[in-house]
Amino acid sequence: MSSQNRHVAPDTASPAPVLALRALAVASVVAIAWQFVTAAGLFTGGPVGPHATGSIVLHVVTGLTAGAAIWLRTRTGGPWWPSVVASAVFVLTFVQGYFGDIPGLVVHLPGAMALTAGSVWLAAWSFLRLR
Repeated sequence: MSSQNRHVAPDTASPAPVLALRALAVASVVAIAWQFVTAAGLFTGGPVGPHATGSIVLHVVTGLTAGAAIWLRTRTGGPWWPSVVASAVFVLTFVQGYFGDIPGLVVHLPGAMALTAGSVWLAAWSFLRLR
């Protein structure tokens, strides 16, 4: 009797949730990259606007990514952890927003690393493990 490895996706998955997860996971990584680029301007006296706008986009995109991960899980019965990672990244974007001022950077910068790690890991998994 063989048991399915619960840490990898099933061999076949419905194309719509897979495509949605892949596109939104990549969009999350791009939005985070934008945040890194625009954050540098905050330290040199640049405008806050592009970074603030990027944070709103990041909230929306990571929320949609979490929805796509949950949709994939419900459609395929695959592993639960991508949904948890995507949801944690989404929640962390709000923590990031709360600690976004200069005194809060002691939390904001490590949070940015966690957001990056979770988003990149999810994007990589969506391309490497889903067929």
